Formats: sequence, structure tokens, C-alpha cells
Amino acid sequence: MLNSLSGRFLILTAAFVVLAQVLILVPSVARSRLDYLELRLEAAQIASLAKIASDELDEDLEMELLRNAGVFNVVLRRDEVRELALSSDVPGEVWATYDLRDSTPMTLIRDAVATLVDPEDRIIRVIGDPVQAGGSRIEVTMRQAPLRDAMLADGARVLTLSAVIVGLVAALLVLAVRVLLVRPIGRVVEAMRDYAAAPEDARRIIVPRAGATELREAEEALRLLQTQLTGSLRQKDRLASLGGAVAKVSHDLRNILASAQLFADRLEEVDDPTVRRLGPKIVASLARAISLCESTLAFGRVEEPPPRLTRVALAAVVAEVIDGERLAAGEADISFAEDVPKGMTVRADGEQLYRVLLNLVRNARQAIAATGRGGEIGIGAEEDEDEWRVTVTDTGPGLPPRAREFLFRPFQGAATKGGTGLGLAIAAELVRGHGGRLALRRTGPEGTAFAIHLPKGLVTPAPLPGEAPEEPPEAASRAAE
Repeated sequence: MLNSLSGRFLILTAAFVVLAQVLILVPSVARSRLDYLELRLEAAQIASLAKIASDELDEDLEMELLRNAGVFNVVLRRDEVRELALSSDVPGEVWATYDLRDSTPMTLIRDAVATLVDPEDRIIRVIGDPVQAGGSRIEVTMRQAPLRDAMLADGARVLTLSAVIVGLVAALLVLAVRVLLVRPIGRVVEAMRDYAAAPEDARRIIVPRAGATELREAEEALRLLQTQLTGSLRQKDRLASLGGAVAKVSHDLRNILASAQLFADRLEEVDDPTVRRLGPKIVASLARAISLCESTLAFGRVEEPPPRLTRVALAAVVAEVIDGERLAAGEADISFAEDVPKGMTVRADGEQLYRVLLNLVRNARQAIAATGRGGEIGIGAEEDEDEWRVTVTDTGPGLPPRAREFLFRPFQGAATKGGTGLGLAIAAELVRGHGGRLALRRTGPEGTAFAIHLPKGLVTPAPLPGEAPEEPPEAASRAAE
């Protein structure tokens, strides 16, 4: 109950109402004290007038008048003469004197608090103005205990009334909160749970019907979110089905193309000039088709396998990539440059690093070849205390605007005409698997540059079953020494 919205609202309401009643109680008690003292002064004045009206009063009647007034003695000032109208023995010294004629609200509150916190039955003197012009001044001596008891009784009545009011107001507020807030919010929560059970079912999307403006806006925002999510899920289901079909077709097509490539290789043995001229083009086209099928199959996997991190000689991987692409370039006027420090090793999966560099270099080669002009592709590397950086640059025409807009997104960020964009998407995913990032440094008419950032502080992945855990670079260096 206390953790619910209505329960907390109840506690908060009660706290504020009690605070308000306390702020009212203190002035009320101060007013009760003033009324009590003024009543004592009025009763004392009436008793003194009875004494003045009668020339002689026996002692018993005088004591009766003082007891009824609740005082020990009464002093009147009339016609500039101070007169002891009634008197009796005062059981002790006067502890304090209160003059009601010049009291301010703050003074009354201060005196009231002082009376409440003092439990002793002290003797006090009270001074005030007589009623009905009965003199210029009246003062009495009385006990403080009856005054304090009357104040406590009045305070208890105020607190009791406050408690009743707090209970009634709190109950009404809780009921209003449950009707106006808790129930509508509960309907929204129930609609969210119902939708979460089957987000693909459009019938479960909430229908806004709240009367309050804020709740209505919340329901409409939730409806928009659910509508967009349902549409996205349906699209993803269609894309998943399409991806499965494409993967199957690509798998079988790759096998068919591989067989066709074997037959096409035999065309080089034919002496016909036309066949010799067109044969290499057919072989190259088949090779590109096979590469596309393999890229599609690789990207169609749910996720790439985690990298098997080892110490990899970067120069060897770079040389292998360049040798393959130099053969693929054929007679095209494309040169390759390497700027990798001798002996540099990086912590990476050698096979995956090869695939990343191959995709980047192949994209650069195809972009340069598409221009019909020559160009250069370079691979460089450097390192600092935090990371290794491998850069792949080219002097090609630069990435087209759409490729820059949808960079690293498959089927949208193609770097060359007729491409799919899978190469860059796969490369970026592989680098992320190493805890690094693939970034585009620059692109334009002067060429393009990509940078591979591999962190040195990467947490060592858990070893595969039966595999010894990898030593950190510092430990491996000490062991080699």
C-alpha cells in the first residue's frame, strides 16, 4: 500500500494537512491563553465592583469572590488611585508579569509556548484594561497551572478536529486519485503488458480514451510507439525471410558459379582469338559473382564468430592481401604501397584481419579501375600506448554521396556502381568484434582513406574449450626474453 501511488499520495496529503494544522494550532493556543486571561480579569473586576458596592463584606464572602474569579488578589487603578480591591494570601513569589495592554501577536505566541513547556505551578501577575471604563488599569495575581490546563484542553480539541479533517480529506483525495489517476494509469500499464505479449498483433495497440489531457497525450505517444514498433517487427520478419531465401540462393549459386569458373578456365587453351579475348572477362565476371555470393552468405549469418586473438605479424597479412589484389588488378595501371614497420605485431584474429583489409583494398582497386585511369593504393600502420592504427588509402574518385550517407550499412552504402556495400559492412562488424572501430578519415576527388583502430587495452576474451588462455603482451615479451 505504501509503495503505491495512492498510498504515497495519502501520506503526503496527511503530512501537509498536519503541517497546516500545526501552523494554525500555535496561534489558536495563543488566542486561547489570551481569552482565558481576559476572562479572569473580567471576573476579577466584577468581584471588585461587588466589594466596592458594599461597604462591608465578611471575609468568607470575599474569599468566595476571589475563588470564583480564580485569582488571589485584585488591584484597581481608578482616578489615578491604586486600590487593593480584594486580597488573600499569595502562596509564593510572583514568577512573571504579563501586561496584556501592549502585547503583540508574536509576544502572545512566545508567552503561550513558554506556558505550555513549563509544567510548574507558578504564581503570575496579569495586567489589563478594565471593561466598561471601570478604571484605567486592573491587575490580578493567579496560578499558572489552571491556565496551562485550559490551553492543553483547547489544543487537544483543535488537534482532534484536525485529525478528523485530515482523515476525511485524505480519504476523499485518495479516492479521487484512484479514480482520476491510478485507474487510467493501470489501464495504460495493462495495455502495455498485453501488447508486450504479442507485439506483432496490431489488434493489441492501445486505443487512446483517457479524458485527462496529460494521460491522453501519454496514450497517443504510446500508440505511435507501438504502431512504429509493430511495423518495424513486420519489416524485420519480411527481411529475415528474404535474407534466408537469398542465403539459400547464394549458396547454390556459388556452387554453380564455381563449376562454371572451372570450365571457363579451360577457355585459355582454345586458340580462337575471340575466345582468348573474351575468356578472361568471363572468368573475372564469374570471380566477382562468386565473391558476391560469399559476401552475402557471410553477412547473412546471425553474427560473426568471436575473434581468436593472437599475436599477428601485420606485415605478413598486408603482403598477402596486396599480392592477391595485384594479381586481380591484372594489366590495370594500379600500384600498391606498404608502410608497415618491420616486426610490428598486433593482437587480432589473423583471418578476420585479412578479411577486413581485403574488403578495403578490393573496394579501392575496383573504384580506381572504374575510372579507367591509374592510381595507387597504400597500407600503412602506426601505434601508440593505447592502440594500433592501420590505414588504407587510395587515389580513387572518392565515395559517392549515398555511400557517405549510408556508410557501413549493407545494400545501401555501396562504394562503387553496382556494388552492394556488404564489404564495408562486414569489415566494420569484424573490427567491432575486436573492440575497435573502422573510421572514414577522408574522401573526395583526391582519394579516400579508412583507418582501423585496434585497442591495446582490450580485455582478453575467455579461452575456447581445451585452449590455453592468451598471455598479455607484457608477459609474452618477458617470456621471450
